[in-house]
Amino acid sequence: MQNHLRQMAPLGLRLIIGFGFMAHGWAKISRGTAGFERLLARTGIPLPHLGSVVAPYVELLGGLAVLLGIFITVAALPLIATMLVAMLTIHIHYGFSSVNTIGLTPEGPVFGPPGYEINLLYIAGLLSLMLTGAGAFSIDRLLRRNRRVRE
Repeated sequence: MQNHLRQMAPLGLRLIIGFGFMAHGWAKISRGTAGFERLLARTGIPLPHLGSVVAPYVELLGGLAVLLGIFITVAALPLIATMLVAMLTIHIHYGFSSVNTIGLTPEGPVFGPPGYEINLLYIAGLLSLMLTGAGAFSIDRLLRRNRRVRE
């Protein structure tokens, strides 16, 4: 029973991390990548046009792979790279906290840009999945089980 629960643990990480990356990638793609390209150019990222096209698809497709639990290590490496670039070029300037309250108006709080906390959480979750595997209800597990049956 305890082993079964241990195999379930990665599922929660996969669902939220996969969905999160997919949502961020889709947001960039659905609005067009020109705005993202301008952001990359202003922050000094080399080849901003290429990055503005590649990064959203890395997030969308890598997020889908994580969500489904397929090729976790292969999918996690480029996702970690995107988090490191975002963290070291943009988020690092706003401190650690992902919620930066910069004011209060009659309508409610005013939030500033997020810090690097979320980047670190995504990276930690991806590293955890790389170490533990995709767990139960994953395509990786089905592939491993089918390989054992054939051997």
